[in-house]
Amino acid sequence: MNFKHLHYFWATAKAGGVMRAGEQLHITPQTLSGQIKLLEARLGYPLFRKHGRKLELTEEGRVMLGYAEQIFSLSAEMETAIGQARAGGQALDCRVGIADSVPKSIAYRLLAPALDAVPQQVRLICHEGKFQDLLAQLAVQRLDLVMADEAMNKQLSVKAFNHPLGTTATSFFCTADLKKTLKGRFPQQLDGAPMLLPGAGSAMRQRLTQWFAERQLHPRTIGEFDDAALMKAFGREGRGVFTSPTVLEQETCEQYGVKVLGRSDELVEEFYAISVERRITHPAVSAITQAGRQQLFGAAT
Repeated sequence: MNFKHLHYFWATAKAGGVMRAGEQLHITPQTLSGQIKLLEARLGYPLFRKHGRKLELTEEGRVMLGYAEQIFSLSAEMETAIGQARAGGQALDCRVGIADSVPKSIAYRLLAPALDAVPQQVRLICHEGKFQDLLAQLAVQRLDLVMADEAMNKQLSVKAFNHPLGTTATSFFCTADLKKTLKGRFPQQLDGAPMLLPGAGSAMRQRLTQWFAERQLHPRTIGEFDDAALMKAFGREGRGVFTSPTVLEQETCEQYGVKVLGRSDELVEEFYAISVERRITHPAVSAITQAGRQQLFGAAT
């Protein structure tokens, strides 16, 4: 496709007609109309139709305009970035997708080193969402990295690579008052205990369900939460026992005023950085992966 023709179409659609677009582009209306006809011939569809004295977009034209808007918006962003780079003020963008099941404290501890470890200024652009949705954005290179608590399934048609960041055991928490009502030793204390669980779609929920079954424990489910912070807020009020990564044990106790009921080395949470690079070259992404392996999870191990 000739992008010069696409630019003429975009300018005409934005201006509302060839006369005004021709004035803006400093070319004759006849030349502009001829260039748009070449584009329509290339596509095999009319992009405009006459409505009185005005031009209006066809259905195909509206679709084309949506894409053209993105293309020329990105073009303007590119020109600005190049200008800033020449002036020495361009920040290095690091676009990170964070699976909504990853605890915010872990995400922060992994991301923060990227702001300090790169010579030039780094601008973090963070998106939170469902794991599968983030992988789809990674596949079309809208993200540099996806951070998740599970590895990407090899059966997915996404050309990307799993970079293990580290693992952590799981701790169980509750208020001091609730702890007094639970009988026996851990983990038998959980049998019949009020339990606040992660959402059914999370990897940890599946591990917990299997762990309970293997030990013939039957906690009483009080609530299920996709948002870990909301689950902990309920736990802070004494509504039930909840889990959190052992690496965040001290922070969880201090922030929510709870006590550690017990720990399980068998309930292991794994964290991954997923990128389209087999060998990570983006300096900010490299800083993130090193922070996980050497500082956060390395210290925990």
